[in-house]
Amino acid sequence: MTVDFKLPELGENITKAGVVRVLVNPGDVIAKDQPVVEIETDKAALEVPSTVAGRVVKVHVKAGEEAAVGAPLLTLEPAEGTAGPATVEEVEEKKPKTPAAQPAPKPQPPVEAKPEPERAVQSGAQPAMPAVSQAGMSMPSGAPASPAVRRLAREIGVEIAQVTGTGPGGRISAEDVKAFARARAQAAPAGAPAASPEALPDFSKYGPIEKRPTSKIRRLIAQRLTYAWAAIPHVHQFDRADITGLEELRKRYNEGEGRSAGVKLTATAFLIKVAAAALKKYPQFNSSLSADGSELIYKQYYHIGVAVDTERGLLVPVLRDADKKTVVQISRELDELARRAREGRIAPDEMRGGTFTISNLGGIGGTAFAPIINYPEVAILGVARAGQELVLVDGQPAPRLILPLCLGYDHRVIDGADGARFLSDLARMLADPYELLLYA
Repeated sequence: MTVDFKLPELGENITKAGVVRVLVNPGDVIAKDQPVVEIETDKAALEVPSTVAGRVVKVHVKAGEEAAVGAPLLTLEPAEGTAGPATVEEVEEKKPKTPAAQPAPKPQPPVEAKPEPERAVQSGAQPAMPAVSQAGMSMPSGAPASPAVRRLAREIGVEIAQVTGTGPGGRISAEDVKAFARARAQAAPAGAPAASPEALPDFSKYGPIEKRPTSKIRRLIAQRLTYAWAAIPHVHQFDRADITGLEELRKRYNEGEGRSAGVKLTATAFLIKVAAAALKKYPQFNSSLSADGSELIYKQYYHIGVAVDTERGLLVPVLRDADKKTVVQISRELDELARRAREGRIAPDEMRGGTFTISNLGGIGGTAFAPIINYPEVAILGVARAGQELVLVDGQPAPRLILPLCLGYDHRVIDGADGARFLSDLARMLADPYELLLYA
């Protein structure tokens, strides 16, 4: 007996992955949990371990190809005494027994087909629904979709029965739900149609060129940012925070207790803690807007995504429950997340579920920038490099460390006055780091 080891579920937003390397060959004997394929999703690169020990009979994928979730990666001959994989549909199905021959039915006399009389169409009647929607509506409880996909559909206002699945056996993926929502939004009469991109000129006429293929992550980043910029009416608001006291506190800790504890406080850790406090005060910044705009989904958790610059592109690991952690705990956890993101070892689940994102370019440079919202979130904080400035303090000029801030938000959800209040409170808390003790 042989079993098919299939690409397992990688997350509610992932339906396929690119094959980077195949780590085994036909004839190899592998152990359970041994990595057999290295894949790349839109979030990270990771190795997929086998769920069963045995001998590789056939490899179904090659480097450079794409594999769908649920598609076979390997065919294995399990080791003796080893049970097949327990995950859904990984074990090769047994061939059905041939049913006993049934006696041939007696021929029936032909029945003359009579045309059905046409029904009168009433004036003002609605046009017939497309066949796809009718099929979906005829079996509302039988649409093949995981609980996570059904939850996503409910959150963005999509009737799961109306979605056509593109996965194996008509299985509905999260991307199918999102595509349905996008198509529905685009079908609504709203302004002029988007212009198609203009063809590029032949640059080789002007001098030497080199073409390099973009990575899967870069292509998906481009798609998502294009959609977010086109679908969300962005507003960007700017402010500055005096972080002189915060920087003194940070350095004092790092040179003392932090050195002995092996923890280095970062400005981003303080930003995360302050953002979590501000999100609690202004819950609309911690929400998502349904696809049809009929409701806001307020999240009762505070998971902060932090943009990390890596060799493979921009990744956004998520620090969960920031409101329940101290700045020291946040620094330690953030350092680990960022390190694994740069090493390409971050798991897809660790970049999912964020409610608000922070992009800090202060370590690189720049005086200001306006970040794009990380859909389906409704707000993002951009942070540029802090610099010394002379500021009047009690009527006297004094050098102060000033941090530029930019808040981007979805104007469908957040008004300008609330944006100003949110950013002003955030700057005030950064200026008085001891206020963070109230939120520790």
